[in-house]
Amino acid sequence: MLKEIIIAIQAYFEAHRFIQKHKLWKWILIPGIIYTTLFIIGMYFFSHTSSNFIEWMTHRTGLDVWLNRMNSSFLGFLFIMGSLLLWLILMLFYFSLFKYLFLIVGSPLFAYLSERTEAIIEGKDFPFSFSQLVKDMARGVKIAARNSLWQTVYTLSILLLSLIPIAGWLTPILAILVECYYYGFSMLDYSMERHKRTPSESIFFIGNHKGLAVGNGLIFYMMHLIPVLGWILAPAYSVVAATLSIHPLKESKK
Repeated sequence: MLKEIIIAIQAYFEAHRFIQKHKLWKWILIPGIIYTTLFIIGMYFFSHTSSNFIEWMTHRTGLDVWLNRMNSSFLGFLFIMGSLLLWLILMLFYFSLFKYLFLIVGSPLFAYLSERTEAIIEGKDFPFSFSQLVKDMARGVKIAARNSLWQTVYTLSILLLSLIPIAGWLTPILAILVECYYYGFSMLDYSMERHKRTPSESIFFIGNHKGLAVGNGLIFYMMHLIPVLGWILAPAYSVVAATLSIHPLKESKK
């Protein structure tokens, strides 16, 4: 799995050279700018909502009154850490929902970009088919909805775990790993669909190569640490990187 994570990470550097060489910037920047605009607006409003929710829950449960009565600096520290972790989990939960919404809306473009990337790699062209595009869109929506459902189940479980002192401190790491896997899964599935793999076959194949999915999603998230520029490049770069990373595996399976 570690080897596959490294392969997925290296694929992002290959993707950058690939995009430059074949002048794919218009397919990178347009969806990236739309994604970034929606991301900034959504993060701003949800950040305030999450803070208000934590404050309301603390007051509603009487936890703030109990902490004042106990007058313990250690308990206060645990409460602050717990509140921070809960806020982070809620933000990740929002990011997860936003990400899948964007995947559903952008599925036609991402499917085309993945197809274009593989066509260049193999030195041939996939003839455009509107009916196939509709199928790709339906497949992308179905996979995104399926991944969103399972990820929500895992995220809610992690959310409950975050309420446990000390043990809950590990929950952001668990949440991020789950996020990385399911996002990378969606990116890899575009190649699976193009080669007529059923959703079940795709789930089985990617399940056996979890490192590629985790590595792809990991760099996607890390690119968000670079304000604006990273947000613009992250979505489309992840599509190209996923296609480049999975192509040798598919060739070896033939």
